[in-house]
Amino acid sequence: MLNSKDIRYIGVYDEDLELFEGQYPIDSGVTYNSYIILDNKITIMDSVDERAGEKWLQNIEYELDGKEPNYIVVSHMEPDHSGSLKLFLDKYPDCKIVGNLKTFMYLAQMFQVENIEDRKVVINEGDILDLGNHKLKFIMAPMCHWPEVMFTYESTEKILFSADAFGTFGKQDDKENEVVLNWPDEARRYYINIVGKYGVQVQGVLAKLKDTEIATICPLHGSVLSSNISYYIGKYDIWSKYEAEDEDVVIACSSMHGNTLSAAINLKELIEKNTSKNVFLFDLCTQDITDAVSYAFKCKNLIVASPTYNGELFPATDSFIRLLKSKGYQNRRVGLIENGTWAPMSVKQMKEQFEAFKNIEFIEPFITIKSVLNDATIEQLNELVSKI
Repeated sequence: MLNSKDIRYIGVYDEDLELFEGQYPIDSGVTYNSYIILDNKITIMDSVDERAGEKWLQNIEYELDGKEPNYIVVSHMEPDHSGSLKLFLDKYPDCKIVGNLKTFMYLAQMFQVENIEDRKVVINEGDILDLGNHKLKFIMAPMCHWPEVMFTYESTEKILFSADAFGTFGKQDDKENEVVLNWPDEARRYYINIVGKYGVQVQGVLAKLKDTEIATICPLHGSVLSSNISYYIGKYDIWSKYEAEDEDVVIACSSMHGNTLSAAINLKELIEKNTSKNVFLFDLCTQDITDAVSYAFKCKNLIVASPTYNGELFPATDSFIRLLKSKGYQNRRVGLIENGTWAPMSVKQMKEQFEAFKNIEFIEPFITIKSVLNDATIEQLNELVSKI
């Protein structure tokens, strides 16, 4: 919750968007967060998606109460944050645009803005913009997750405007909780699937923030975070180091006729019966693959179960493993199960893919099911459980 007299939320909740970036299902929609700082120099912090442009302009006009904005800070030029920027700049032609060199490079690619050279305020790492009572310090965050991304730290109220970092899908959670409800799962899914490839760059930005006192984090999506800040930063530290949060188990399963899924369910029950670990089972054919990817990063142990399909890896399994690779999956233990009636090939192909990852320890035995489980393969499942 943003609790400030001078800094106010002017974002918009889009509950109708079904796919974020055309690929991530979002059942609960997404917020496009924007903020206004009311000071001697009135400043807008970021635009919103063009889908929400008119509502955003109404929110701005209400807070301005007849005044004019002096600056708009552009933290990130991706269209879900800059889509309404030209609408704003046309409406307020005297407003200056604050960004770095790459910001203006991408702005020129996306919009034609009149008198753009006269309106630019080009900033660099550590520069400070004095608004009166509030002062903004700029922190470059390249490749978190575009090259022009930057954070802004407001030193009077100790607020970090964190661009996409610490964001989630879904709407604002305004309850006063020690940790915002549902934040860990939603933020992990958001981070891993969108920013996950850039862990090294995230670590670089976290290092810059190490000695900064932060009372509130204002991301560009999801809830404003105003308590237990070290918890949220700690999660980002773990994720960007590609470390597991716990020793639990993910079973990611593809199944054509239900037999491989039956084996995965059997394995889940055996692990829960014989260990203290939590087990998360994902059917890659029917469930959101990005959830499976998120939980694979959460847990230390991953079991992938897949049928063979035309002598190759089943498409849903192949997509899952490739997505893990593209997000930098590493430092985990991986077990493999294949199913095939006459020529099972899945284990061989999955193993080859995972061998290209960093720091993967295989959990053996690898298991081959011939059509359906039998006593021999159930015994192998028990042996696998003993290794987990």
